[in-house]
Formats: sequence, structure tokens, C-alpha cells
Amino acid sequence: MKKFLFLTVLSFFLISTTYAKHQYEEYSFGAFWNYKVKGSGSDNYYQFQSDLIQDKDVIKEIKNKKKTGLVSYLLFEDDKIKIDEHDLPWYIQNNGGLLPSHSVGKSLVSYVTGYAICEGYIDNVDVKLDDWSVLKGTLYEGQKLIDLLNMKAGDQKIIGEKNYNSDNRIKDGKRWRDNVNVLPLLQFMKSDILQNTKKGASIYNYNALATNIIMNYTIFKAGDDYQKILDKVFKEDAKIKNSVYFHKTLRSPPSNQDKGEYGRYSFYADRYDYLRIAKAVMDHWNNDTCVGKYLKTVYERRINKNKKNYKGDRSGQFDVAMYTKKYGGQFHFDIIGLSKRKILGMSGFGGQNIIIDFEKKRIIVVNSRDRHYNWKKIVLKKLKQK
Repeated sequence: MKKFLFLTVLSFFLISTTYAKHQYEEYSFGAFWNYKVKGSGSDNYYQFQSDLIQDKDVIKEIKNKKKTGLVSYLLFEDDKIKIDEHDLPWYIQNNGGLLPSHSVGKSLVSYVTGYAICEGYIDNVDVKLDDWSVLKGTLYEGQKLIDLLNMKAGDQKIIGEKNYNSDNRIKDGKRWRDNVNVLPLLQFMKSDILQNTKKGASIYNYNALATNIIMNYTIFKAGDDYQKILDKVFKEDAKIKNSVYFHKTLRSPPSNQDKGEYGRYSFYADRYDYLRIAKAVMDHWNNDTCVGKYLKTVYERRINKNKKNYKGDRSGQFDVAMYTKKYGGQFHFDIIGLSKRKILGMSGFGGQNIIIDFEKKRIIVVNSRDRHYNWKKIVLKKLKQK
């Protein structure tokens, strides 16, 4: 067991600090406990129709995956899959095709929170987080849920991309236990730095701690019904075929693994189930359901990222997070050149992207090991097409 934990921690450290020319990282699905939603089986899952075309740009990027990192690409429009290309690594094939979402999972945490609001477990996005002892004495106590959803909780003194090089490490700490994704939330909330840091200015500060607070607050409010919410989101409404998972933090003891402070946003699903989930998001919006109204609320309450430039990352690579002006409810909005269109983006480390164009009813799902594919050519160009 000790050896397992050591290897897990080591792999996670390598994951979190890999910012070299290529961003390949270890595949860590089996290293953590999880919340599992069982698939719908052979009969009840949503079955896509296809009208496939051969897209030379996408095919080229996948054939050159050792350089680009691209392993899967799906484009859905006119209620059909139009582009379907993939070349999955062996370790993903051998694990049921489960692909890591990375920070796409942040958006899915918000999506689940929308369900919790619609089911009456949480009043609304303006509720104050003053009824949960886990946050007592921290700068998050008493803040509105919407401010955490929008990454403007004033926590830039302790974590986040505003002042540090990472979204998940307390003050950019190098120790594995500084990573908010590998220890229970309560441990961080009780730490000296969280207990002694005052709230800063309410500005956009992208970080993982805010998301984990949202997730665990939802778990706290839902209590024993949290699994029911997950089942409704993914099994009943999205009609997933295979099982999907949210991770729990590393040290979740088996006797307490269902306690609220162990939730973590990392999510795993196969490529078609990601598309099923995205289609459910699109249908909620376009059918103006309660969850659709939640999505429209966070869209209307979105805030400026106040970015100085849109030149991509340190290697000059792009994705939807780097090419959008605004952020709302854990989603990226207002793509450069397309800000008049209601397009929702989800983005994760290494180039994971889910992009939903509500007006065109178009969805693009990208899974990759590395963000060196030509995002502007195979994603942005497709969004601009009539």
C-alpha cells in the first residue's frame, strides 16, 4: 500500500509540473478513489446517427499524434456525427477507452451544481456559503456561490494563475501536499495559510481550489442524495453508455470516502460519452429547462478575464480557454471573433476541449495527450464555418 501511494504521489507530481516543450503526462485513473456512475448498458444509452466526412486537417493531426498529441476528434451537427477520428494510446484502449478530462471536469462540477439547484438542494447561485463548517475562518466563508463559480473569490494571495504558475498549488508550493487535488479539502481549510489570509479584490483568478469547494459544498447540501444527482445528470439525462467517474482526493480513507470534503473535479469518460454529455448540455440550453436556465444565468453573469493578449501558451499553442474573453460558472465564453455567438467552452490540461455552439447546434469534442495540435485549424475554423 505504501509503495502504491508513493508511486501515485510521484506520478501526480510529475503530472503537475510538466510544462516542457510537450505536455505528456502519466495516466492516473486507477490511482484514486472515485464517484462512479454506471453506464446505461446495451439498451438505454443514446445512440448517435452518423453522416461522416473525411476531414484532411483532422486526419493529418491525428496521424501526426506523436507531435500534435491529438488522439480523438468528434464533430456533431445537424443531429449527426460528421467527423469521427481517433487513434487512442494502448493504455486508454486497455482501460475501456476512458479519457481524462482534466479541467473540463471543472465545468462538469458546475453542471452538476446546476442540477442540485434545480432539485432544490441549493437555493440559487447567490446563496452564501455560511452554513458549512468546513469553510469556517477562511476567506471563502460567507461568500456567494456565484463568486466561486466565476473564479472571483479574492483568493489570489494563496492560489491561482493570477499570481502563480499553477492552478492547483498553494502559493506555487513544490511539495506534493501543497496540491489541493491530493488531500481532503478540510485539511487545507484548517491550515494556517487559509485561516490567516484575508479576502483580496474580487477579480478573475482561475484555480482548482474554488472548484473543489463548489463540488464538496454540493455534496454537503445533497447529502446521501449526491449519487442520485450524478445518476440523473449522466445516466438518465445524458444517457451515457459506459461508466463515468469523478475522482476523490488521494487519501480518502475507505471508511470516510463519501464525506463531502473528499470530492475532486477530475473526470473520466470515453469519447462518445463526452459527446453525449455535451449534447445533453446543448439540449438543456435550447429547450430552456431548469438546468438550461442555470446555464443561461451563469452566461449572463459571466465576467471579463482581463487578459492582456491572446497569443496562446508559452509554446504558442491555443485552446478555447486561451482564446475567450469571458468566464462564467466554470465555463469559457466569448471566443475571439465570435463573441456575438452563444458558444460555451470547456478546457482541460493538455488540450482537452468541449465546445458547444448553441445557435448552430454544433459540438466539437477534442481529446489529446498534448496541446500541440492546430487548434485554430481544426476547432476555430470549424466554428466559423456556416
